[in-house]
Amino acid sequence: MSQPLILEGKKVAESVYQKLLLEVSLLSFVPRIVFVRVGEDPASQAYVRSKEKRCLELGLRGETLVFPESLSEDELIAKILVLNREKDVNGILVQLPLPKHINKAKVLSSIDPMKDVDGLHPENAGLLLQGKPRFVPCTPAGIVEMLNFYHISIEGKRVVVLGRSEIVGRPMAQLLLNHNATVTVCHSKTQNLSEETQRAEILIAAIGKPKFVKGEMLSSGATVIDVGINRVDGKIVGDVDFESVKNKVSAISPVPGGVGPMTIAMLMKNLSLAAILQTKKS
Repeated sequence: MSQPLILEGKKVAESVYQKLLLEVSLLSFVPRIVFVRVGEDPASQAYVRSKEKRCLELGLRGETLVFPESLSEDELIAKILVLNREKDVNGILVQLPLPKHINKAKVLSSIDPMKDVDGLHPENAGLLLQGKPRFVPCTPAGIVEMLNFYHISIEGKRVVVLGRSEIVGRPMAQLLLNHNATVTVCHSKTQNLSEETQRAEILIAAIGKPKFVKGEMLSSGATVIDVGINRVDGKIVGDVDFESVKNKVSAISPVPGGVGPMTIAMLMKNLSLAAILQTKKS
């Protein structure tokens, strides 16, 4: 088979940013997002820095509140409630993971759902389930944006999602259903996994296991979206063994440079949407 189409997230993200710049220019104010980080997890620090940098490049207001790991759950929720009341805060993002003593679900539920630019509040999750999405979790939204950009049809396709996390797997499956795909979600208890993955016309790997998906697990001509970010011997690799699958698939997203840029792009898109919706509400 010929070389696959490489799905470049950076290129797709740039097209999103061009539209965003126009949207934001029509507002009478500059949208503001507050990132909340608890503790000094190096990956969390890096993620928040990259989000702040993108805000700066787009002329948006991004700032980070950093709290010590010893912060209590009640103290964190109190801080979020203050941000909920601040009219010039359009988006709130609590960087995950949180320290073990803090209940993630309680914290995410305390965010004003109209400022929940991560799309993880139960109200926004419910709207997605009803097929009336408002803020969609950024990685699944970015994957759909990428498929659309490259004219890879979702409707009627057999799609297999590897992983069932609240941030990627579950909302991804629901978003695909909303786009009329036939969706199978596989996870650690799935039996005969290769039989399931071989049926996929589109496979989305989000399980956090480096180079887990091999060529023999896929049907010829499938499209593969690799969500994994794993560090192996100082290098970042995906959940898909790129070398093993590249001659079998028709299109694949690389790691790095595939889904990663799309996640931040869709966060910025959600921030713009939040600002517009809040303007209409006020």
